Amino acid sequence: MKVALSTIILFFILLINARAADYTRICFRDNLCLQAEIADNDEARKNGLMFREKLAEGQAMLFVFDSEVLPSFWLKNVKFALDIIWINADKTVVDIKTNCQPCVEDCRSYVPAAPAKYAIEVPAGFVEKNQIKAGDRLSFNLP
Repeated sequence: MKVALSTIILFFILLINARAADYTRICFRDNLCLQAEIADNDEARKNGLMFREKLAEGQAMLFVFDSEVLPSFWLKNVKFALDIIWINADKTVVDIKTNCQPCVEDCRSYVPAAPAKYAIEVPAGFVEKNQIKAGDRLSFNLP
């Protein structure tokens, strides 16, 4: 009886502390918008897109940092290639790395050329297909 009650209490504590992923709409232009999952805490940023099978068309992951920094990314345990777009606090693209390859060991790190408040991961090829470049301004709101 005590074990069952402890299990139920633990379940409710975990349920209360669990946070469903937040999403936002990111627009590069009026006709080019993505639905982005927000990674705005240490655990979400650390896990990123690891172990996911794919990132669906029109989807992205938005990493949010507390201030403008030089965040280092690697694609350890990511199962598909990505483009990474770094954005400053003014929501202007400051750097882009394309066709970043997944890895398991000896992973390469990708670091922006300028400080960034945000980073967006999209499927490889998105940047070229949509002619995204440094200096482009984005629009999005955070919950």
